[in-house]
Amino acid sequence: MVDVCIKKLKENVNIPYNLLFLADDSKEAIEDYIKRGTCYGAYIGHEIVGIYVILKTRPFTMELVNIAVKKQYQNKGIGKKMVLDAITKSRLKNAKILEVCTGNCGISQIALYQKCGFRITGIDRDYFKQHYKEKIIENGIECMDMVRLSINL
Repeated sequence: MVDVCIKKLKENVNIPYNLLFLADDSKEAIEDYIKRGTCYGAYIGHEIVGIYVILKTRPFTMELVNIAVKKQYQNKGIGKKMVLDAITKSRLKNAKILEVCTGNCGISQIALYQKCGFRITGIDRDYFKQHYKEKIIENGIECMDMVRLSINL
């Protein structure tokens, strides 16, 4: 695993939309949750190579709403380190549950979350068909349904 430092993005720092768009195609959705949540960056030296956003959704419940790693740094353990960091940060905020959602076609994402202790708790049928204008294809599969996962903290 590469040496990565994860820290909260400062208020006056430009949000790295290029990274956020790797995990979510909707600028409207991204704008909404970065206003309500907290952004954390994964850095190698001074370069931001990953990002995640967590926000409070209900009492004692947080959600990991976007997690992304630059393509050239993927499959090096950075995503897993960020997910585990989000779990730690959620515990520190006294959350009892951390949730995360991904598309039905996000096979590697679903596997990552399960390796970190998340369990599938539900499926929102046709979520992406209803909320996204453009068709999303990943791993040769049309992204139609949202898979919900959670971990008890």
